[in-house]
Amino acid sequence: MKSRYISLCIICAATMASSLLAQPSEQDIAREREERAAMPDTTGSGPYAAMKQSAPMLIDHVIYRPADVTAMGNTKLGLYVFGNGGCTDDAASSRMHLLEVASHGYLVIAPGRIYSGPDAVERDNPDETGLDGTRPEQLAQAIDWALSENVRQGSPFFNRIDPEAIAISGYSCGGVQALLNAGDQRADTMVIMNSGLFVDGNTSMAGMETNKEILQNIHTPILYVLGGPSDIAYTNGMDDFAKIDQVPVAVANIDVGHGGTYWDANGGKAAQVVVNWLNWQLRGDHAAGQMFLGEACGLCSDPNWSFEKKRLD
Repeated sequence: MKSRYISLCIICAATMASSLLAQPSEQDIAREREERAAMPDTTGSGPYAAMKQSAPMLIDHVIYRPADVTAMGNTKLGLYVFGNGGCTDDAASSRMHLLEVASHGYLVIAPGRIYSGPDAVERDNPDETGLDGTRPEQLAQAIDWALSENVRQGSPFFNRIDPEAIAISGYSCGGVQALLNAGDQRADTMVIMNSGLFVDGNTSMAGMETNKEILQNIHTPILYVLGGPSDIAYTNGMDDFAKIDQVPVAVANIDVGHGGTYWDANGGKAAQVVVNWLNWQLRGDHAAGQMFLGEACGLCSDPNWSFEKKRLD
């Protein structure tokens, strides 16, 4: 099971395929990669048109943000740091999802560089895949940088970031990176996407070695977004959910497999769930919280989703 999860996670990071269980051919992978690289960036569906850019003072990270931060007026940016699928160093590998989150007034930071899509740069070695190319500590470094920019005179983010609105997130291998940062006391919520720790034995991937004991480090409300039973991370993520008892926890499943909805328009249905969770948890938006609250919650009555929760209401 372990080796299968790792290999499928790697395929996913390279292709973002909608169904990893089919294990596409090399030709299919190459074609899909080319098609997605040719897709233009979107600006998101939120009130603030989003953009992405390399961060000149934050080495090996890419930021996604409202293009005009001043348009937010007195509303401050929330912070959403995100570990990439496959722990790849392509920080544009989930760009549609990240642009969507940014368009709702968030500063989004992913480790790596822009190696796909618009504004992509060439790798020093074209034969490199970039898989396993990032480290869990880069998520903490992203928080460090954002908070320092919030107090730095002359920064475009000076006094524009809410230090009490920080989310740690990640996809697949990047979700494990996020869980390894669960003890960061600066975090106010977590979102784990198509990911979870191995049920049996240690979770070993991308230089990481951990186990279910780290779930005890979680000190914030946490949301798992999974791709249903066909998601290779489904069993692991559901087991995490069952074992987490010390904080409010929810798991939302949509039957799309491990590839999620990252490449649907504006990040698809999963991105909308994530945005509502962030707006509720980080901004106290009661309307957004109705997606998760009560027996008649939005996800509870949506036929596209299966939803479970503990200590949430």
